[in-house]
Amino acid sequence: MIRVMAALFVLAMSTSASAVIDGHKYPFDDPEDAERFAALAEELRCPKCQNQNLADSNAPVAADLRNKVYELMQDGKSDQEVVDYLVARYGDFVRYTPPFRLDTVLLWLGPLLLFLAGLALVRRTRQHQAAGIAELTEEEQARLDALKRESSDSANENPDDQYQKLDKDKT
Repeated sequence: MIRVMAALFVLAMSTSASAVIDGHKYPFDDPEDAERFAALAEELRCPKCQNQNLADSNAPVAADLRNKVYELMQDGKSDQEVVDYLVARYGDFVRYTPPFRLDTVLLWLGPLLLFLAGLALVRRTRQHQAAGIAELTEEEQARLDALKRESSDSANENPDDQYQKLDKDKT
């Protein structure tokens, strides 16, 4: 049963890129170009769907972009030129992997900064735990010993005597 499920999963994953991309609609003379087209369609994000690539999206704008990618590839453009063309029109959002620049530095380094802040918090908490309880002064220790003696004396008394003592203290 597990093998059948694994086989179905692999089959579903291998056909996801070709779910929308029809080989008959985008004929290439070279199989390498067809692979480049599929890779570009998976690498580029649909501007409307936001969380789907061009290969998986059924949105009209994704179909238009697939057609444009095909057209640019037929004109002999490189992968970088195709991506640059789409970025010029739609911005860096069309990429799943934005470039490392000053305006995207927080996007790239944000997870690392959060991780380091978490480590610092854990380290600080552990240091406070390791420091333990501060030593009592002599006065505090004497007071604690006196309270312990009173507590042990009252524990040894008869409960009725304790209630009588409480009633006397109230009056």
